[in-house]
Amino acid sequence: MKQNKYDDPDFFAAYSQMARSVGGLDAAGEWPALRALLPALKGKRVLDLGCGLGWHCRYAREMGAESVIGVDLSEKMIARAKAMTDDSAIEYRRLAIEDIDFAPGQFDVVISSLALHYVERFDDACHSIFRFLASGGSLVLSVEHPIFTARAAQDWHYGEGGERLHWPVDDYQQEGKRDTGFLGSDVVKYHRTTATLINTLIEAGFTIRKLSEPQPTEEALAASPDMRDETRRPIFLLIAAEKN
Repeated sequence: MKQNKYDDPDFFAAYSQMARSVGGLDAAGEWPALRALLPALKGKRVLDLGCGLGWHCRYAREMGAESVIGVDLSEKMIARAKAMTDDSAIEYRRLAIEDIDFAPGQFDVVISSLALHYVERFDDACHSIFRFLASGGSLVLSVEHPIFTARAAQDWHYGEGGERLHWPVDDYQQEGKRDTGFLGSDVVKYHRTTATLINTLIEAGFTIRKLSEPQPTEEALAASPDMRDETRRPIFLLIAAEKN
């Protein structure tokens, strides 16, 4: 299944109003942790899978990447990314992650931010990425945490007064499709256990370098006390892997 909710006008309008869409990487809560996992980008050939508005593509060039290709299925995302970019070394392609087809060893670094939990066959994506990476290349990805995706409801358990009592986890071992909601729309995601995510990467040939389950920074907590609840359960899982 190749899901493209972002070309729905209402969905795209709602997404465009999110803090990370307006403020870029600095407004994305997981960005400091993701940035820390990235290798040195100077002189590197970079592929961004699920590039969205192109924030990571432009960052890679700011860090000295030789060239960047950003891939996204959404026509609206690609059009906005192109409009926000003035750099001939960045190329955007409208393409599903499931359909990527590049030359073996074409890239030194592959980035994928919050996109792969929308892809049904994670194993196929991992094998493709491994093939496109040069020897010694790096993959840095983020997905919604399996603790977050286990239940389709993706919501807290509330008390009688509406207080958040706890984050329920159920059906964790039952992997597969989850019909859930995001920005007021029905969205399909795919739940995988942490073990499946890691083992699938290893079976594709990768060496796992580091994992991260980021929490809000102290600055974010100080700016918005409501963010304190985000320290009670993980929402993102970040993985850095290498092709040795």
